[in-house]
Formats: sequence, C-alpha cells, structure tokens
Amino acid sequence: MNSSLMRLSVWLPAAWLCLCTAVGAQTAPSTPKPFEDSIAQRSLACTHCHGAQGRAAPDGYYPRLAGKPAGYLYNQLLHFRDGRRHYGLMTQLLEPLSDGYLLEIAQYFAELDLPYPAALPAAGSRELVERGRVLVMQGDASRQLPACVQCHGTRMTGVLPNVPGLLGLPRDYLNAQLGAWRTGKRRAHAPDCMSQVALRMSPDDIQAVSVWLASQPVPSDSKPVERLAAVAGLPVCGTAAITASATSAKTGVAR
Repeated sequence: MNSSLMRLSVWLPAAWLCLCTAVGAQTAPSTPKPFEDSIAQRSLACTHCHGAQGRAAPDGYYPRLAGKPAGYLYNQLLHFRDGRRHYGLMTQLLEPLSDGYLLEIAQYFAELDLPYPAALPAAGSRELVERGRVLVMQGDASRQLPACVQCHGTRMTGVLPNVPGLLGLPRDYLNAQLGAWRTGKRRAHAPDCMSQVALRMSPDDIQAVSVWLASQPVPSDSKPVERLAAVAGLPVCGTAAITASATSAKTGVAR
C-alpha cells in the first residue's frame, strides 16, 4: 500500500469518529430546565409582543409596559378582557384570567425600573412640531381642550395610580390610540374623560401632539409622580374611582 492510501486509511476512521461524536452531541436529549413558577416566568407571554421585560417592541405599535402605573395597566387589561378595548389577540389571551391574576401581572410590570431608548428626531414640519408642543403644554382654552400635562404630569411621566406617562411611546402608537379614543374604538369607564378630550381634537391636532411627544427625551427619573395639584375645569374620569375601589383593598394602591 502506498503512502497516500495508508494516510487515507488512518484518516477516514478518525473523521468518522469525530462526525459521529458531533452528531451525537447535537441530538442527545438535554436535561430540561426546571420550571420557575413565578409571575416573571408566566408574563413572558406578554413580552413576545411588548418586547423583552416589557420595554416595547421595535415595530412602533406595541407599547411599553415596564414602569407604567399599576392601576393603569390593570385597567387596560380589564378593558381588553371585557370589551372596552378591541384587539382580538389580547382579548383571547386575557379572557380566562381573573381580576386578581390581571392585577398581579400589572403590578409585576409596574415595578420594573428600566431605562428608555433615546428619542427619535421629530418627523414633521417646524410648524407641526410647535403646534404639538403648545397643545401638550398649554392646551386650547377656546375649545375647552386641557393641556396634556394637566393630567399626565408636568414631566409627562404619569401619575399614580392610574394615569400613564406620555413619553417613550412611538409616534404611530400615540397616533393610533388618540384616533381610537376619538372614533370610539377605545373606551374606558364612564365618564370617559379621554374620549371627551379626543373628540375636541382634529386629526391634525392628533398628528401634531403625537409627533412632538415622540420626539421628547424621557427624564432620568421616569417614575410616575404621586399626585397632582388640583386644577379646576379638568374632565372627570370614571377610571379613577374604579381603580381605587378595585385595587386598594388588594394592593394598597392609593387613590
């Protein structure tokens, strides 16, 4: 046997052994990880759409959950389950779940303190952006349109227990939700204050507000404030009373 054939006869069995070992390592059953029976594990279903840890998905439609007030998140879960908000996937996911379970999910995401991504530049003309700023910060008294900051806080990070922040949300999501309030596709407990506000806004108002808000950076302290000073003339919201009565006994969420 010549030297080439001898080398081949040695190499082939060795190569076959390596191949079999590699295939065996890939196909051998791995030991399954023990199931972690925790709300963090069970809430992973939410993160498939809302992003890892509820930080928001990159598509600009599914909103952030992390750090929002527990009362607000709880109410939205109830609204989806009970038909006041309409999105089939959410409704099917939540239909079997009890009030207590939904409250546990809301509290879990509310307690997550995670950084926000940097805001994107405003996607609109200078006039449109300025119009949005004025509506958010000052409102329009001639149309009885309150400033957004009067309910959502001067830093626009929300108010405990049930008013969400407006910063860190994509323009398309803000546009869609304000439009849904205006057309009645999104509702809350009566009196529905956001519906009243949105009905006083034109489509151009909604676009301007969405563009300006989406371009604003989130402050380093992004947590919702404890309370707002009383302001005369603000719309009355039915959700506030529902949140207080439904959650205070279970969680200590303040009114």
